[in-house]
Amino acid sequence: MERDERPPSGGGGGGGSAGFLEPPAALPPPPRNGFCQDELAELDSSTISVPDDRAEQRTCLICGDRATGLHYGIISCEGCKGFFKRSICNKRVYRCSRDKNCVMSRKQRNRCQYCRLLKCLQMGMNRKAIREDGMPGGRNKSIGPVQISEEEIERIMSGQEFEEEANHWSNHGDSDHSSPGNRASESNQPSPGSTLSSSRSVELNGFVAFRDQYMGMSVPPHYQYIPHLFTYSAHSPLLPPQARSLDPQSYSLIHQLVSAEDLEPLGTPMLIEDGYAVTQAELFALLCRLADELLFRQIAWIKKLPFFCELSIKDYTCLLSSTWQELILLSSLTVYSKQIFGELADVTAKYSPSDEELHRFSDEGMEVIERLIYLYHKFHQLKVSNEEYACMKAINFLNQDIRGLTSASQLEQLNKRYWYICQDFTEYKYTHQPNRFPDLMMCLPEIRYIAGKMVNVPLEQLPLLFKVVLHSCKTSVGKE
Repeated sequence: MERDERPPSGGGGGGGSAGFLEPPAALPPPPRNGFCQDELAELDSSTISVPDDRAEQRTCLICGDRATGLHYGIISCEGCKGFFKRSICNKRVYRCSRDKNCVMSRKQRNRCQYCRLLKCLQMGMNRKAIREDGMPGGRNKSIGPVQISEEEIERIMSGQEFEEEANHWSNHGDSDHSSPGNRASESNQPSPGSTLSSSRSVELNGFVAFRDQYMGMSVPPHYQYIPHLFTYSAHSPLLPPQARSLDPQSYSLIHQLVSAEDLEPLGTPMLIEDGYAVTQAELFALLCRLADELLFRQIAWIKKLPFFCELSIKDYTCLLSSTWQELILLSSLTVYSKQIFGELADVTAKYSPSDEELHRFSDEGMEVIERLIYLYHKFHQLKVSNEEYACMKAINFLNQDIRGLTSASQLEQLNKRYWYICQDFTEYKYTHQPNRFPDLMMCLPEIRYIAGKMVNVPLEQLPLLFKVVLHSCKTSVGKE
């Protein structure tokens, strides 16, 4: 079955007894974020078997899963490779609720992130082999495993090393003195003109370095309505927050963006009778209908944008065809999350995957599940406002790196306009959250990565993917 690269269209045909079900037409590429093998086991007592032709391949030194090669100096699987990279790049500090000696296996590796990272370091995973820009591929493939002292491991696990790096960076300006594998140089930070190439490990200090480029510049016409942005001290984000007002014209543009949004609840029926067993085809059809409605809302949104008359229809068509999956994913995780992780989760709970579906679920699907769940919790923690959502959506949409555009330079100017307006708004409204704006911008490259990966997940595996993601997110939030 080949994937239709065009935006999804609604499925036709007769409805099922559940009231919303239609035979699937073309499945929309779902959002990607991650989950693990043990989550699938939680949904079904079956285990994921390894095909016979893989039985003799090497196993991961961290969790015992099938290894895919030499990653950061040691033989490991894709899951542990990605976990180690995210942990180091994002300077994660974990906690173990037991005795810091949890069992690491394919099915249990995600139950304790602390012990997983600890074993990565103990087995010799090398931070120097992580690329500085956070992109795939090692910085130095000749670097093998390393042996570090217990004291150094403890400094990493406690976050002390990351704190010292941050202090060192702020004291030395743009000098690159941070340790290998954890650098935060100016070139690694997302720029307002291109969040596509942004590293997911953006730190606040990178924004200071970026803003330095604009100090003393003559104010371009697009920015004349927010002149106070260019009078900030280069180190203002690091100083204690000070009360100030939001520029009236910044407020006006944000209000126009929010007004362009359809924030009404989704109209696709997602109610289901108690005791009804949802089939794979029925869930597939529902996902298609939801994607249709969400895509229709994006088309209507474009026509209401305050800058609609500034770009050609050809450019809008090109932008929408390249970003519609990302826009749908962003809206599903923010303004429509209560319905998606509420009503839709109730529907997916009544879908029971077969043993064959569980056994054939792809490794790529596992990565998507894991990253989706991480991104959901990030948005849940941030509690993104409608104003921030509208700005993030515009910034993501105005991507001048897309091929075939006729006005890339104009798109860059528009992108910068809403980048700075969003920063202005968050720094004004969330005075005591100086890292909030970088945190929001870090989510955009993650959304693009996940949406790009979604197209590689086989269509027939999407119902199971959504079941796992929604089940995990709803369960974890319910425990909070």
